Amino acid sequence: MTDFDWITEQAEFDQLVDELSQTDAYALDTEFHRERTYLPHLALVQLATADRIALVDALEIDVRTLTKVFQSEAVCVMHAGSQDLEILELECGTVPNRMFDTQIGALFCGYRTSSLGKLVEGFLGIQLDKSSQLSDWTRRPLPPDDLRYAASDVAHLLELRDALVDRLGEQGRVQWAEEEIERLRSKDRSPPEPETLWWKLRGKTKLNGRARGVAQELAAWREGVAKDKNRPPRTVLSDMALLALAQRPARNVEQLSGIRNFDLRRFKHRDELLRAIERGTRLPKHEVRLPPKKPENLPSVEGVIALCLAWLAQRAAQEGLDTTVLGTREDVTNLVLRQPSRLASGWRDVLVGHQLRAIIDGTAALRVDGTKLELLDRMPP
Repeated sequence: MTDFDWITEQAEFDQLVDELSQTDAYALDTEFHRERTYLPHLALVQLATADRIALVDALEIDVRTLTKVFQSEAVCVMHAGSQDLEILELECGTVPNRMFDTQIGALFCGYRTSSLGKLVEGFLGIQLDKSSQLSDWTRRPLPPDDLRYAASDVAHLLELRDALVDRLGEQGRVQWAEEEIERLRSKDRSPPEPETLWWKLRGKTKLNGRARGVAQELAAWREGVAKDKNRPPRTVLSDMALLALAQRPARNVEQLSGIRNFDLRRFKHRDELLRAIERGTRLPKHEVRLPPKKPENLPSVEGVIALCLAWLAQRAAQEGLDTTVLGTREDVTNLVLRQPSRLASGWRDVLVGHQLRAIIDGTAALRVDGTKLELLDRMPP
């Protein structure tokens, strides 16, 4: 399909919603910007059925009526839908009840690329034009090339989904993919608590004592200003300036002048900033929220973790999966330390989790057989 409808009228969009609610499956993609705003700015929603493509001008249309489609039995097909789900939940308050992510499906077919273009070419023999990837989707009117690019993002998703499901069926991995897609769909996307925002700072490990309280207050204050002004938090106060103020808290405007990566002349929140710093310096120690500590016994189990990672990598290779799809170092570490781990449930547990637990518990051992590892049952003493 190369034709598409450009929808700018609410009544036409609502009619489309009714049509989508009656289909078995529909494709969905979004175009948005988040470089200059606190929340992503939705500009375009692309939708497709087996015989129609619609480009919805989200600057003119109230897309919240998509909720009706999301609550229907129709399967929403997306590619790498993590960010799309985030913005849909912000705009509509919910996400599709049923979905299929072609990126995740491809991973279980042994593909290590997340590129929609390469998947469409590999499975369907069609080349996509990706020349408009960095377009400004908020400008109007949108150039014809940009519209064609946006339409191509959903034009082949339904056909690609069918091809992937067939391949997954041949490999007996449909349930694996469905489980992983559901994990993505039902993910908790609620914002972090304001008191924990400072945990994201790359230099947080260098902060001690009073500096941690100041960082906590400054990060929470910065987030509030950013949300109120609809600006990215780092444009209110850079991470470098925040860390510098945490380590050397300014008590007056004069002391703000020597802070790196901080333009005092253009800064419009001096008094608020100083009050946040003061609150941080006075914050009782028990009210400072500290990042989770690494387990103290981690060094003593590094050998076990390394052994489990080796077995995990071999099992992934045998199944034709990328190792990180099967499990990460964090997953293995949590399993060794008997903490919640993805390897302890679902398809991962069936494929490798139970074997890793046997190695950890000592009921199984690994033996080197040439260039391969061999799992052996250990006889009880």
